[in-house]
Amino acid sequence: MNNTDKIIDFLHYHPGISRQELMDGLDLGVKDTQMKKFLSSCIADGFVRTEGKARATRYFITPKAHLLRTIDLDTYYATPIANRAMQTSYNFELIREELPRVDILTADERKFLTDREVAFRERMKDMPRAIYLKEMERLGIDLSWKSSEIEGNTYTLLETVNLLKDKIEAKGKKREEAVMLLNHKAALKAIVERPEWFQTISLSRMEDIHSVLIDGLGVERNLRHIRVGISGTNYRPLDVESQIREAVEDMCVLVNGKADPYEKALLTLLLIAYIQPFADGNKRTSRLMSNALLIANGVCPLSFRTVEADDYRAALLLFYEQNNISAFKRMYLEQVEFALREYF
Repeated sequence: MNNTDKIIDFLHYHPGISRQELMDGLDLGVKDTQMKKFLSSCIADGFVRTEGKARATRYFITPKAHLLRTIDLDTYYATPIANRAMQTSYNFELIREELPRVDILTADERKFLTDREVAFRERMKDMPRAIYLKEMERLGIDLSWKSSEIEGNTYTLLETVNLLKDKIEAKGKKREEAVMLLNHKAALKAIVERPEWFQTISLSRMEDIHSVLIDGLGVERNLRHIRVGISGTNYRPLDVESQIREAVEDMCVLVNGKADPYEKALLTLLLIAYIQPFADGNKRTSRLMSNALLIANGVCPLSFRTVEADDYRAALLLFYEQNNISAFKRMYLEQVEFALREYF
């Protein structure tokens, strides 16, 4: 962590302290004038706010800092789950109040994404449809494999290729694992054939994709009306159907109000998983819906091929527990760069 990150992190755990208390608690070895500069920079960047004046000034982090501050995953998960301070229930203000007011992408990140979007569109200008579909098939195999692996599927990438291209099921594997992979292929096919249906996100489109993904797996379709738990965390999603529906509607308003397709996709990945609108298959649905938005808006979809399943889950659990997107956003941007380098 740099000094700015250390200040924000300290204020997260010690809100409302003075500059002197901050200096004493952090012991950065800097003079008061330097601390003033650090704090002024944090305030200018929208990460810190103040109350009071002169010596009575007290410092607090902002919702932006709460969402974006750097959190080291190894340090965070070194604390046993029973001892971690976390958000254990759904945060109604997150989608309605906090995310609409925070720019989750920095200026540098936006430039990075815009430059790559322009380059991708340029590559696509003269690409024959047959080549596009061939590349989409290749990406789809990688996506089906990795998305399923994140959910515990034991098929290897080679076994997935044999299944999706030649319909050869792997020996010694459960039939349900093959079905999960085949359902990914079917869901992506539906998106590629009708991309205009996914220019915006809606509950009905989410239910359409979810229904394809869980076909033949014994999972109930449409919004859940039962309680669900998430392994590895004390966070518990909403369990009242009317509230779940309302949360999904809030999410759709937020996502559809964004102009940047990569921002739309990032929010979709996080928020479908956070709300958990279905009895099962939520993260799979989030990955396919986020890719649907990217494809419909003419930018490169993501396969997540180089993501480690444990890293994906750790970044997502951090968002559940702290409503902090730093680790997940970092992974997401890496996958954008990988996809643009690897496909099409």
